[in-house]
Amino acid sequence: MKKCAEIIKLSSIAGLMMVFMLSSCGQTDTHPGQPVTKRKAIFKQFLRTVEPMGQVMRGRKPYNQAEFLQQAMKLQSLSTQPWKYFTPDSNYSPTRAKPDVWDKPAQFKQAQQKFIAATNKLVSSAQTGNLDVIRPDFAGVEQSCKACHQQFRGIPH
Repeated sequence: MKKCAEIIKLSSIAGLMMVFMLSSCGQTDTHPGQPVTKRKAIFKQFLRTVEPMGQVMRGRKPYNQAEFLQQAMKLQSLSTQPWKYFTPDSNYSPTRAKPDVWDKPAQFKQAQQKFIAATNKLVSSAQTGNLDVIRPDFAGVEQSCKACHQQFRGIPH
């Protein structure tokens, strides 16, 4: 019995050490204020918000007007949040931002404004409850994401 408890204890310690070692292998944002980590977290919220709407648009999920509108409004709220974390000192690993973010700030700002405008338009169309009105505006949100990614997001440093 005592031997079993000792084996379990050693196994637990070994397991914890393995988890610690594996977690230290990943890239960690150790910079003050962690701007890369903060903006990545917001972009993940974008994805979790857009994904269910995309399923509705592709006929993989039934349309629920109230739910869709709520998601569109959440995306609208998120649409202005990550940009403040693209500070001049935030071009370091683990960012996936291309240097164009900092080299072409006016174009990056314009891409942000297009995305914000597209989300605002999506909220307006979602308020109608008419999928024929919503579809092109949802496509506009997707297109603004894609365009920004093509110009400003790349492979990890």
